[in-house]
Amino acid sequence: MAIFSLIELVRLILMSAAIGYILMDFIKSPTTVNNPLYPKKMFNWEDFRFATIVTAPGIVLHELGHKFVGLAMGIQTEFFASKFGLFLGIFLKWIGSPFIIFAPGYVSLAGTITHFQRFLTSFAGPAMNLLMFFGAYLILDRKRNLTRNQAIALHMTKKINLFLFMFNLIPLPPFDGYHVFTSLFKMIF
Repeated sequence: MAIFSLIELVRLILMSAAIGYILMDFIKSPTTVNNPLYPKKMFNWEDFRFATIVTAPGIVLHELGHKFVGLAMGIQTEFFASKFGLFLGIFLKWIGSPFIIFAPGYVSLAGTITHFQRFLTSFAGPAMNLLMFFGAYLILDRKRNLTRNQAIALHMTKKINLFLFMFNLIPLPPFDGYHVFTSLFKMIF
């Protein structure tokens, strides 16, 4: 079994593009905001690029955290882009919804999995978001020669990853937090 397949790479690329498209109306590039040289149009490549750069790494690394921690423990894992989740996000964008909620992807775990393995693989995704939050925080705090656009991108990356960390630890069934807390409960009791 390959560690990472070509089809998984294609799924990650498609998911990243869909995320950028879904969020490009909410996460605008600093170069296009209130800039008369960038007229309002249906599709703005600069906003798409910026939204993808700011949001996709947190989501991609979140899913890869699940995948590679599972693989390290001998669990068969496979990444999938969620067709329904991405369609929901695109649909909400198309109808002009004031809020967007979607599940862009997931990692499937196969075989017998202990509670400890479930705990670690489930927590690995949110842990990646927490690491990205602290990474962006440290760069913003210590690096003095950032451009305005770099500082804005890092600030947004920091906020998005903190949100993803907290949101994914909600202890309800579709979220990682449900698996984290139920497996922790089962290990203790």
